[in-house]
Amino acid sequence: MNYPFQNDAVGKLILRLTLGVLILFHGVSKILNPGYLDFIGKQLASIGLPAAIAYGVYFGEVLAPLMIILGVFSRVGGLLVVVNMVFAMVLAHSDQLLTLSKSGGWALELQGFYLFCGIAIFFLGSGRIAIKPD
Repeated sequence: MNYPFQNDAVGKLILRLTLGVLILFHGVSKILNPGYLDFIGKQLASIGLPAAIAYGVYFGEVLAPLMIILGVFSRVGGLLVVVNMVFAMVLAHSDQLLTLSKSGGWALELQGFYLFCGIAIFFLGSGRIAIKPD
C-alpha cells in the first residue's frame, strides 16, 4: 500500500541535503581558516602518515558534500565522507570514542551522525531527485 506521504525519493533527498549542507559548513570553515590544515597535518605526522594527506579534508568536507547535495556520484561522496570521518575520529577524537557528553549523549554523536549518514548514502544512492540519479 502506498501512503500519501511515503516517498523514498524525497526521503533520500532530505538525507542528502542534511548531510551535505551540515558537513559543507565544516569544509568552508577550513577554507576560510587554513590553519586547520597545519593541525591536521601534525596529527597525521604523529601517527606516521605524511602531513600532505591533510589536504584530503577538502575532498571529504567540500567536494563530497557538493556531490551529495547535487546528487552527482552520491555513493562516492558518501564514501568520501565516511573516510573523512574515520580520520577525524582517529586523529582528533579517539579519546572520546567510549565517553558520554555532559548531557548524557555519546561524546561523538555529531561525528557518528556524519559517519552513519555517509554509510546510508553509500548504500542508498542519490534517489530520483538528483542531477545524476543512481
